[in-house]
Amino acid sequence: MKLRKIYREQKIFSEVEKVWQFFSSPKNLSTITPHWLDFRVITDIPERMYAGMIIEYRIRPVLGIPIKWITEITHVRDFEFFVDEQRFGPYKFWHHKHLFLPKESYVLMVDDVDYIMPYGFLGDILHFYVSVKLKEIFDFRYKRVEEIFNLS
Repeated sequence: MKLRKIYREQKIFSEVEKVWQFFSSPKNLSTITPHWLDFRVITDIPERMYAGMIIEYRIRPVLGIPIKWITEITHVRDFEFFVDEQRFGPYKFWHHKHLFLPKESYVLMVDDVDYIMPYGFLGDILHFYVSVKLKEIFDFRYKRVEEIFNLS
């Protein structure tokens, strides 16, 4: 059982209010998620997230097999950060901090994820495949955020 990490930074050349408005709406998550995941929000969700909010998704990460993923938004500080934690889903543990740090001419967005693979030793073996897919997901997200905020 090994704790693993994903850490990504991206400069977004926009005001923190606009960046926050986009990322604090769970409805926008599918916009920055690769199509091959077939990502779907199952629950009815409000326009803005709040601490304690439960969101149920369906993804198809491997061979088109559907997996439910339930997360809780555990912390929210408007225009600064929010945290989502997996309650049920593909990982043994998933803790994702989204930070929005205003700078002079941009917002530094940080994704800081800690996670543990399930299935013990077998999960460690599968991690090579999972890490490649996670890189693809975060690379896709980076490109989409560039298109939405920095190239328009």
